[in-house]
Amino acid sequence: MREREREKEGGGGPERWDDGLIARRAAQRVVPEASPVGESGGGAEDSEGFGGSYGGGLRTRLDALHELVGLSRTRVESDALAEAGRVLDEAAARQRLSSRHTVVALAGATGSGKSTLFNALAGVAVSETGLRRPTTSAPLALTWSEGAAGLLDRLGVPGRLRRRPLAGGAADAELQSLVLIDLPDHDSALTAHRDQVDRALGLVDAVIWVVDPEKYADAALHERYLRPLAGHAEVTFVVLNQIDRLGAEAAELVLDDLRQLLDEDGMALGEHGEPGATVLPVSALTGEGVPELRELLARFVQERTAPERRIAADIDAAAAKLRPSYVADGRPGLGERSREQFAARLAVAVGAQAAGEAAERVWRRGAIRACGSPWLRLYRWYERRRAHGSTDPRLTSPVEDELTARQRVEQAVRIVADEASRGLPAPWAHAVREAATRGAEGLPEALDELTVTLGDPAARPPRPAWWPAAVLAQALMTLLQLFGALWLVGQILGVVEPGLLPPVLIMVAGIAGGPLIEWACESAVKGPARRYGQEAGRKLAEAAAACGRARVLDPVSAELLRYREVREQYAKVAGPRPSPRIVGVGGRRSGGARLGATRTGARLR
Repeated sequence: MREREREKEGGGGPERWDDGLIARRAAQRVVPEASPVGESGGGAEDSEGFGGSYGGGLRTRLDALHELVGLSRTRVESDALAEAGRVLDEAAARQRLSSRHTVVALAGATGSGKSTLFNALAGVAVSETGLRRPTTSAPLALTWSEGAAGLLDRLGVPGRLRRRPLAGGAADAELQSLVLIDLPDHDSALTAHRDQVDRALGLVDAVIWVVDPEKYADAALHERYLRPLAGHAEVTFVVLNQIDRLGAEAAELVLDDLRQLLDEDGMALGEHGEPGATVLPVSALTGEGVPELRELLARFVQERTAPERRIAADIDAAAAKLRPSYVADGRPGLGERSREQFAARLAVAVGAQAAGEAAERVWRRGAIRACGSPWLRLYRWYERRRAHGSTDPRLTSPVEDELTARQRVEQAVRIVADEASRGLPAPWAHAVREAATRGAEGLPEALDELTVTLGDPAARPPRPAWWPAAVLAQALMTLLQLFGALWLVGQILGVVEPGLLPPVLIMVAGIAGGPLIEWACESAVKGPARRYGQEAGRKLAEAAAACGRARVLDPVSAELLRYREVREQYAKVAGPRPSPRIVGVGGRRSGGARLGATRTGARLR
């Protein structure tokens, strides 16, 4: 756009919306340089923030939109942000120009009497009228005061097509801040004319649509312009021209039908002081209704809020287009339950529970071996040898091929990514899944390395302090058995005096005491062994959860935090904006400026 090129060449303007700001909200706000003052000297100076000298509510929305675009640049498609960028560019350009002028465009179809109405408002024939179509081939400007050259340059109105009305009269004094533009016909057969209309409608502060009794229901008008611009109702005037061709009753019916069509287009109609579009009948040829239109324009211009209203409506339109990219269904996020389930799945993947159970078994087995009867240990050794056919210890505890199950890790990441992105708008759901996928790269290998680093908890289980005493007691029971046996042998050989009872009792005590000590040790080791196994499994599970949190959950949480930030900014952009509308002249239904919408009345086609 030419305006953007002028901004680049001139410099010193507000910082542009495409400043490359991404990631988190900047700690320091960007302070744009002072904007050049408009040609009239009425240009407002910029202050901190993108919104500059605009009103508080509009300035907040512009600042939020500026930050929203920056935070979203790497997440939302550029096509979706294009309209928001255009609004920011146009708001910055309008801010640098005259703030005391209001630019109003006259738009209409061929033969609607638009140029005749333009001349009637000017009080002198400044726009060519006639039967030749199209009559208006380029935008024609009418200014009641100096200082609007920058605005007209922005609209592309050449100097030879800039006019001044007849001087004198109170009405001229009231219209000093008005810049009236006569646009080419919006239904012109020439593409260049329609392009001029489309461009000008995106730059002016307000629009007066001139319709006639024959074409007021034209589909091209309603579908191409009024319906898409329904959100700009506060800066829209719809004038039914040529009412001198209708009777009073027919004019009222046409007005009612026109209001109903506008209502179907979604354009709010202002009545009883409520904001909305103005609908009124005029006859540019006879002058009927023209004074009321001039009075209405005068009051509208004197308020000096049209530029802000127009920009606010543009922000509304941009926010509506951006809504699918920022508004989620429900309350998306990563809850505590999802985090716990993700950690549990990783614990299963690294075999934390199995490792804990193995450590428990090893400790219990070690206690039985250390405190068990030697005869029972010999029997168990024989049973193992018979079962396996070898004493190779590698066959008693086969080693798994992988320390972690890759598929289980990938499944855990996929599930947590789906839960975190559920309900998010498509761009942010995609960003969350991307963050989880990037974090999952190398996660199985990291878990393998983590398992090796922590070591096998079953390799070197700790020994309780009471184990030596139990071993000593078991050795004592063995000695008693041997002592009783030797005593009996001595009696048989005649070396020792005969006496069967004492050695038998000693042998029975040793034989019964060994299993009792083993049973007592096995019972005593159950609790510590279980706690040791649980602690070993917990440490492995916590280490796996910490690895998963650092690689997957933290990046996902960062994306969700970014979404919450942009969602807050979007809420500011799309927030309510109170804007009182001017009240119609005289409050009359026929010939007045405020006519309420009615559902009755026949349509005239």
